[in-house]
Amino acid sequence: MSLIDLSGNLLYVAFICYLIGTFFFAGAIKEKNDTAASRADKFGKIAIFVTIIGFVAQLGYFITRWIYTGHAPVSNMFEFTTAFGMFIVLSFIVLYFMYKVSVLGVVALPIALLIIAYAAMFPSEVSPLVPSLQSHWLTIHVITAAFAQSIFAISAVAGLAYLLKNVDMTKKSKESFWLETVMFCCVLVIGFIVATITFSAMDYKAEFEYVDTLDQVSKSTYTMPPLFGMNEYKELSENKMTPLIELPAVIDARKLTTVVWSVLFGTILYGFIRLIFRKKVAVMLQPLVKRVNSTLLDEIAYRAILIAFPIFTLGALIFAMIWAQKAWGRFWGWDPKEVWALITWLFYAAFLHLRLSKGWEGKKTAWLTVIGFVIIIFNLVVVNLVIAGLHSYA
Repeated sequence: MSLIDLSGNLLYVAFICYLIGTFFFAGAIKEKNDTAASRADKFGKIAIFVTIIGFVAQLGYFITRWIYTGHAPVSNMFEFTTAFGMFIVLSFIVLYFMYKVSVLGVVALPIALLIIAYAAMFPSEVSPLVPSLQSHWLTIHVITAAFAQSIFAISAVAGLAYLLKNVDMTKKSKESFWLETVMFCCVLVIGFIVATITFSAMDYKAEFEYVDTLDQVSKSTYTMPPLFGMNEYKELSENKMTPLIELPAVIDARKLTTVVWSVLFGTILYGFIRLIFRKKVAVMLQPLVKRVNSTLLDEIAYRAILIAFPIFTLGALIFAMIWAQKAWGRFWGWDPKEVWALITWLFYAAFLHLRLSKGWEGKKTAWLTVIGFVIIIFNLVVVNLVIAGLHSYA
């Protein structure tokens, strides 16, 4: 077995462990009452043990792929997204041993699973690094930023659990509407996975030539029927769907097509879920947080951001600017990814200001943590996949 095959198998083991851990954490919550406290404790211990095994396996994947490629495996969407999922699990493990809150596992592990599954939809082949990525500062910048974002994700996990417990889904309100919207967005991620698997099974491929942002002729391969065409595109494949709309070079039409197909598949999937279970997704999840301490969840959400903010400042801004200087000869260039990193930093700075000076807590804090994670996911999906820029290689 080659090193790269071992790496892939370890990632698969991690995925299975996280899935098993989720069910045991759910069992620990279900059994957590006076008559079944010992069984709940047993389920909790098994759950965290299996989760740690999964994390060790994924860490093994990370290390073996690093050895095989000769550089940190964070240079493309597959590598970065799997690393992001790994850091979410690490952050959860640390916070679990601090607070022993099983419900965090029921939310955090499925998020990690979705992120890893999302990563698996991208090409995993090892390819040579472009010159701008051949820097140790890239490794330091990306790993630090991803770790900070994973801690932000755990704050959102606590915030989401808080909202599931404290928002009355039986009444029509803005809170219930937006909470269900968050659940809908989670289903859209599953929609991306289903869409990718579906068109992959059909072996769909369509070749196009187009004029990129540098006015050079490039080639692009669609793996889903092209809803949008690249700038000044020319079809190279026969008997394939013709794009409905041609887009300017600044928009990556191929990746936007993927996003739109994912939304369509996810919306249909969400409709089936609602039709089969006759309940909102949030209502289906509320029993899992019934016995959770709201004050503790609020504290976890706040402390996670308090820890993550300085790490994000270092990784996403300071280290990123040092790398930008070495790669492109300037510290700041208003690239879409740089702008969104600044927006993320400003959002969490505002969060800490509102918490410390205005005393915002409870539902206000919970909503802000969820909004913060939406900003991070928007950066991961839309900014990376749709908007063309210096970070488009990711």
